[in-house]
Amino acid sequence: MDHELEGLLLRIRACRICRDTPAGGAAGRLPHEPRPVCEASSAAPVLIAGQAPGTRVHASGRPFTDPSGDRLRGWLGVDEAAFYDLDKFAIVPMGFCFPGQDAKGGDLPPRRECAPAWRDEVMAKMPQVRLVLAIGAHAQSWHLGSLGKKTLTETVENWREILAATEKGVAVLPLPHPSWRNTGWLKRHPFFEAELLPELRRRVHELIAK
Repeated sequence: MDHELEGLLLRIRACRICRDTPAGGAAGRLPHEPRPVCEASSAAPVLIAGQAPGTRVHASGRPFTDPSGDRLRGWLGVDEAAFYDLDKFAIVPMGFCFPGQDAKGGDLPPRRECAPAWRDEVMAKMPQVRLVLAIGAHAQSWHLGSLGKKTLTETVENWREILAATEKGVAVLPLPHPSWRNTGWLKRHPFFEAELLPELRRRVHELIAK
Protein backbone atom coordinates (compact mmCIF):
# COMPACT_ATOMS: atom_id res chain seq x y z
CA MET A 1 0.00 0.00 0.00
CA ASP A 2 1.39 3.42 -0.89
CA HIS A 3 2.15 6.02 1.76
CA GLU A 4 -0.50 8.49 0.60
CA LEU A 5 -3.25 5.90 0.92
CA GLU A 6 -1.93 4.80 4.31
CA GLY A 7 -2.08 8.42 5.48
CA LEU A 8 -5.62 8.79 4.15
CA LEU A 9 -6.76 5.65 5.98
CA LEU A 10 -5.26 6.96 9.23
CA ARG A 11 -7.30 10.16 8.82
CA ILE A 12 -10.44 8.18 8.03
CA ARG A 13 -10.03 6.01 11.12
CA ALA A 14 -9.65 9.13 13.24
CA CYS A 15 -12.76 10.74 11.71
CA ARG A 16 -15.54 11.72 14.13
CA ILE A 17 -17.72 14.01 12.01
CA CYS A 18 -20.84 11.88 12.53
CA ARG A 19 -20.38 12.09 16.28
CA ASP A 20 -19.59 15.80 16.24
CA THR A 21 -22.28 16.99 13.83
CA PRO A 22 -23.99 19.97 15.50
CA ALA A 23 -27.42 19.29 16.97
CA GLY A 24 -30.02 19.94 14.31
CA GLY A 25 -27.87 18.49 11.52
CA ALA A 26 -29.39 16.23 8.90
CA ALA A 27 -29.29 13.16 11.13
CA GLY A 28 -28.22 14.55 14.48
CA ARG A 29 -25.16 13.35 16.31
CA LEU A 30 -24.24 9.69 16.17
CA PRO A 31 -25.30 8.30 19.56
CA HIS A 32 -22.27 6.02 19.95
CA GLU A 33 -18.52 6.28 19.45
CA PRO A 34 -17.68 6.02 15.74
CA ARG A 35 -15.54 3.15 14.50
CA PRO A 36 -14.77 3.79 10.82
CA VAL A 37 -14.39 0.61 8.77
CA CYS A 38 -12.66 1.00 5.41
CA GLU A 39 -10.29 -1.35 3.60
CA ALA A 40 -9.07 0.67 0.64
CA SER A 41 -6.27 -0.74 -1.48
CA SER A 42 -3.75 0.52 -4.02
CA ALA A 43 -3.58 -2.93 -5.64
CA ALA A 44 -7.05 -4.54 -5.64
CA PRO A 45 -8.80 -4.66 -9.04
CA VAL A 46 -12.25 -5.16 -7.48
CA LEU A 47 -13.99 -2.62 -5.23
CA ILE A 48 -16.86 -3.74 -3.02
CA ALA A 49 -18.94 -0.62 -2.39
CA GLY A 50 -21.43 -1.50 0.33
CA GLN A 51 -23.76 0.51 2.52
CA ALA A 52 -22.45 0.89 6.09
CA PRO A 53 -21.27 -1.41 8.89
CA GLY A 54 -23.85 -3.29 10.95
CA THR A 55 -23.61 -4.19 14.62
CA ARG A 56 -21.27 -7.16 14.14
CA VAL A 57 -18.93 -5.23 11.89
CA HIS A 58 -18.95 -2.32 14.35
CA ALA A 59 -17.83 -4.79 17.01
CA SER A 60 -15.19 -6.53 14.90
CA GLY A 61 -13.82 -3.53 13.00
CA ARG A 62 -13.66 -5.69 9.86
CA PRO A 63 -16.15 -5.48 6.96
CA PHE A 64 -18.70 -8.22 6.31
CA THR A 65 -17.96 -10.32 9.40
CA ASP A 66 -21.62 -11.33 9.54
CA PRO A 67 -24.16 -13.50 7.68
CA SER A 68 -24.31 -10.88 4.91
CA GLY A 69 -20.62 -11.43 4.37
CA ASP A 70 -21.10 -15.18 4.18
CA ARG A 71 -23.73 -14.73 1.48
CA LEU A 72 -21.63 -12.18 -0.41
CA ARG A 73 -18.61 -14.49 -0.43
CA GLY A 74 -20.90 -17.22 -1.75
CA TRP A 75 -22.06 -14.91 -4.54
CA LEU A 76 -18.45 -14.14 -5.44
CA GLY A 77 -17.31 -17.74 -5.14
CA VAL A 78 -14.36 -16.87 -2.89
CA ASP A 79 -13.24 -17.90 0.58
CA GLU A 80 -12.41 -15.57 3.46
CA ALA A 81 -8.69 -15.57 2.68
CA ALA A 82 -9.29 -14.26 -0.83
CA PHE A 83 -12.07 -11.89 0.26
CA TYR A 84 -9.84 -10.10 2.76
CA ASP A 85 -6.77 -10.07 0.49
CA LEU A 86 -6.10 -6.41 -0.29
CA ASP A 87 -4.36 -7.43 -3.51
CA LYS A 88 -7.74 -8.74 -4.69
CA PHE A 89 -10.55 -6.72 -3.05
CA ALA A 90 -10.94 -3.23 -1.65
CA ILE A 91 -13.97 -2.85 0.63
CA VAL A 92 -15.14 0.75 0.94
CA PRO A 93 -18.75 1.29 2.12
CA MET A 94 -20.73 4.45 1.53
CA GLY A 95 -20.74 5.13 5.27
CA PHE A 96 -17.73 4.06 7.31
CA CYS A 97 -19.44 3.94 10.70
CA PHE A 98 -22.37 1.94 12.05
CA PRO A 99 -25.30 4.39 11.75
CA GLY A 100 -27.47 2.84 14.47
CA GLN A 101 -30.86 1.18 14.17
CA ASP A 102 -34.42 2.30 13.64
CA ALA A 103 -37.37 1.51 15.91
CA LYS A 104 -37.91 -1.86 14.19
CA GLY A 105 -34.32 -2.97 14.69
CA GLY A 106 -33.21 -2.42 11.10
CA ASP A 107 -29.99 -0.58 10.32
CA LEU A 108 -30.35 3.10 9.48
CA PRO A 109 -29.06 4.40 6.13
CA PRO A 110 -25.39 5.38 5.82
CA ARG A 111 -24.59 8.70 7.44
CA ARG A 112 -24.92 11.57 4.99
CA GLU A 113 -21.68 13.24 6.11
CA CYS A 114 -19.41 10.40 5.16
CA ALA A 115 -19.41 10.11 1.36
CA PRO A 116 -19.12 13.87 0.67
CA ALA A 117 -16.23 14.09 3.13
CA TRP A 118 -14.20 11.11 1.97
CA ARG A 119 -15.34 9.21 -1.10
CA ASP A 120 -13.83 11.30 -3.90
CA GLU A 121 -10.47 11.27 -2.15
CA VAL A 122 -10.56 7.52 -1.52
CA MET A 123 -11.53 6.74 -5.10
CA ALA A 124 -8.75 8.97 -6.44
CA LYS A 125 -6.23 6.86 -4.52
CA MET A 126 -7.45 3.65 -6.20
CA PRO A 127 -6.98 4.21 -9.96
CA GLN A 128 -6.24 0.51 -10.44
CA VAL A 129 -9.84 -0.57 -9.72
CA ARG A 130 -11.40 -2.20 -12.77
CA LEU A 131 -14.74 -3.38 -11.36
CA VAL A 132 -17.04 -1.80 -8.78
CA LEU A 133 -19.67 -3.96 -7.11
CA ALA A 134 -22.29 -1.37 -6.14
CA ILE A 135 -24.27 -3.00 -3.33
CA GLY A 136 -27.57 -1.35 -2.43
CA ALA A 137 -29.30 1.84 -3.50
CA HIS A 138 -26.89 4.29 -1.84
CA ALA A 139 -23.81 2.84 -3.53
CA GLN A 140 -25.65 2.61 -6.84
CA SER A 141 -26.73 6.23 -6.65
CA TRP A 142 -23.15 7.41 -6.07
CA HIS A 143 -21.39 5.15 -8.55
CA LEU A 144 -24.00 5.12 -11.32
CA GLY A 145 -25.50 8.61 -11.30
CA SER A 146 -27.93 8.95 -14.19
CA LEU A 147 -27.45 5.28 -15.17
CA GLY A 148 -29.37 4.25 -12.06
CA LYS A 149 -33.10 3.67 -12.25
CA LYS A 150 -35.87 4.77 -9.88
CA THR A 151 -35.70 1.62 -7.76
CA LEU A 152 -32.99 -0.83 -6.79
CA THR A 153 -34.86 -3.64 -8.53
CA GLU A 154 -34.99 -1.72 -11.82
CA THR A 155 -31.31 -0.87 -11.53
CA VAL A 156 -30.24 -4.47 -10.87
CA GLU A 157 -32.51 -5.70 -13.66
CA ASN A 158 -30.65 -3.27 -15.96
CA TRP A 159 -27.24 -4.76 -15.10
CA ARG A 160 -26.29 -5.69 -18.66
CA GLU A 161 -26.86 -2.16 -19.97
CA ILE A 162 -24.99 -0.70 -17.02
CA LEU A 163 -21.99 -2.94 -17.64
CA ALA A 164 -22.01 -2.03 -21.32
CA ALA A 165 -22.16 1.70 -20.51
CA THR A 166 -19.30 1.55 -17.99
CA GLU A 167 -17.10 -1.07 -19.66
CA LYS A 168 -14.61 1.34 -21.21
CA GLY A 169 -13.77 2.91 -17.86
CA VAL A 170 -14.38 1.26 -14.51
CA ALA A 171 -17.11 -1.34 -14.97
CA VAL A 172 -19.93 -1.17 -12.43
CA LEU A 173 -22.16 -4.09 -11.52
CA PRO A 174 -25.22 -3.29 -9.34
CA LEU A 175 -26.18 -5.82 -6.69
CA PRO A 176 -28.85 -6.07 -3.98
CA HIS A 177 -27.60 -6.16 -0.43
CA PRO A 178 -26.66 -9.71 0.63
CA SER A 179 -28.64 -9.34 3.86
CA TRP A 180 -30.81 -12.30 4.77
CA ARG A 181 -33.67 -9.79 4.87
CA ASN A 182 -33.47 -9.87 1.05
CA THR A 183 -34.09 -13.61 0.73
CA GLY A 184 -37.64 -12.91 -0.46
CA TRP A 185 -36.34 -10.48 -3.10
CA LEU A 186 -33.96 -13.13 -4.43
CA LYS A 187 -36.77 -15.68 -4.69
CA ARG A 188 -38.97 -13.20 -6.57
CA HIS A 189 -36.17 -12.32 -9.01
CA PRO A 190 -34.59 -15.60 -10.17
CA PHE A 191 -32.65 -13.80 -12.92
CA PHE A 192 -30.18 -12.71 -10.25
CA GLU A 193 -28.88 -16.20 -9.49
CA ALA A 194 -29.46 -17.61 -12.97
CA GLU A 195 -27.96 -14.80 -15.05
CA LEU A 196 -26.22 -12.10 -13.04
CA LEU A 197 -24.25 -14.26 -10.58
CA PRO A 198 -22.44 -16.32 -13.26
CA GLU A 199 -21.28 -13.08 -14.91
CA LEU A 200 -20.28 -11.64 -11.54
CA ARG A 201 -18.16 -14.68 -10.70
CA ARG A 202 -16.60 -14.80 -14.15
CA ARG A 203 -15.50 -11.19 -14.03
CA VAL A 204 -14.29 -11.31 -10.44
CA HIS A 205 -12.25 -14.47 -10.90
CA GLU A 206 -10.74 -13.19 -14.13
CA LEU A 207 -9.59 -10.01 -12.36
CA ILE A 208 -8.29 -11.51 -9.12
CA ALA A 209 -6.41 -14.29 -10.93
CA LYS A 210 -4.12 -11.78 -12.67
